[in-house]
Amino acid sequence: MDTKELYREILNEHNLNPSHKKDLADANLSLNGVNPSCGDNITLNLKVVDDVIVDGSFTGSGCAVSQASCDMMLDLVIGKTKEEAKRLDQIFMGMIKGEATEQQIEELDEAASLCDIAHMPARVKCAVLGWRTMKEMFETGENCAVCSNPNCCGTK
Repeated sequence: MDTKELYREILNEHNLNPSHKKDLADANLSLNGVNPSCGDNITLNLKVVDDVIVDGSFTGSGCAVSQASCDMMLDLVIGKTKEEAKRLDQIFMGMIKGEATEQQIEELDEAASLCDIAHMPARVKCAVLGWRTMKEMFETGENCAVCSNPNCCGTK
């Protein structure tokens, strides 16, 4: 099996059987992310305790790339601190831009299977939707007023 075929299988598995596509009732961070160019629409939900992402989920609809990428991202960031998640986001974005080293890409585990997306400009926004939403969620912090979760951004 060649690498591209393996990457396709990983993407398909995360799209068809996402382990994190569900509601998360006790999320204390939620943010909606939209890719207007193709209609991908997700709501990212995280439960953060003492700066550690202890659980996460997403809901919504979109193409296989956006759904699989969000699921892989959650596989990576659950159990990590917000700072570690931000660092992984930078590596993922660097991979998409062709700027990440092989060693950095290895840290992305299955999300590294999206490395060829950089050569498909129409799919880049799909692949980065979950990552961009997480980054925006962390940057927005307590100024967040853009979602329907009453516990959004840690405010109660």
